[in-house]
Amino acid sequence: MLPAIFLLLACQLAGEAIHRLTGLALPGSVIGMVLLLGWLALVRRETPRLVAVTGWLTAHLAVMFVPAAVGLIDEGPVLSRYGAALLSATLVSTVMTIVVTALVFRWALVRFVAVDPDAPSPTAKQGSSEEAAR
Repeated sequence: MLPAIFLLLACQLAGEAIHRLTGLALPGSVIGMVLLLGWLALVRRETPRLVAVTGWLTAHLAVMFVPAAVGLIDEGPVLSRYGAALLSATLVSTVMTIVVTALVFRWALVRFVAVDPDAPSPTAKQGSSEEAAR
């Protein structure tokens, strides 16, 4: 378990170092995820160990929000000045994400699932089988 945790932390640290040294517009954590993806593509034996660690991290995800929430306390003046704008931007982006996800899902259903327009719907099949049973 420790080697998998070390791998996660090493990728994040390397991503942060690359971000600071190069000044890329990507956050260090995103660069670290790309590095981790590349590592997993090269070294397939890491996957089972990472599954156990990421399962544990996901199960205890709520604990990881505590430092971020405590960090917000230090930003009281900024939040009082820009809080309404931040809240509205968060709400608008959440709604937009839900709408775009739904539209992409509908597009993917039409594009990748072969649907026969002449085939009866599942409810029609159910109704006809009930009539046949009578």
